[in-house]
Amino acid sequence: MQLSSVLLSILAATGASAAPTSEGSGKSCAVPARKFNIMSLRSASPIHFGQAGATQNKLVLNLPEDKADAQCTNGETRRDATFYIKDGELFLYGGKDKVQQFFVDRSGMGQGVMQYFTKGEGGIPRNGETKGWAVDENDNLSFNGAGLLACPSANNTAPWYVWVSAGINQPAGQQGCLGFSARTLTAATPVQCTYSNYSA
Repeated sequence: MQLSSVLLSILAATGASAAPTSEGSGKSCAVPARKFNIMSLRSASPIHFGQAGATQNKLVLNLPEDKADAQCTNGETRRDATFYIKDGELFLYGGKDKVQQFFVDRSGMGQGVMQYFTKGEGGIPRNGETKGWAVDENDNLSFNGAGLLACPSANNTAPWYVWVSAGINQPAGQQGCLGFSARTLTAATPVQCTYSNYSA
């Protein structure tokens, strides 16, 4: 009797694992990508518990209110940004008509620069990479195993500009850069936004 209940449990578990496939269609149901925000963790620093936002093609920490320029579907002005990963690529959560995606340039010229671009409106540099984003078991974001680095604006003020660590402590000669853990936090009610592009 005990053996049959064990077998029934195994069969039920097998049936549950097959549940996402539509009956008779042979197609798997697509699981929506997790939408998340990013909080920077670096104890005893100006960026500890910082919010990651996006503006002018850059990922930033502690974006000041007067520089928040995303256009969101709910009409709010937001200092933080919402992200998702699909097939190892990192995107900003926005509308279908404007897909905004990040690239990283870890070459000697790029030194770990990280920027977003709007698909169909611009490309990436020759050494730009898009694949390699992942969230580890501690919910920290990394790019091909490399962590993130934040460099302050002039006079060590906000916002702080985010780079991917490429073995250089002062990318582009910037002073006061700090490595940090990019903790991802699931967005309970994600809002679609279009983020600003740099204009010279």
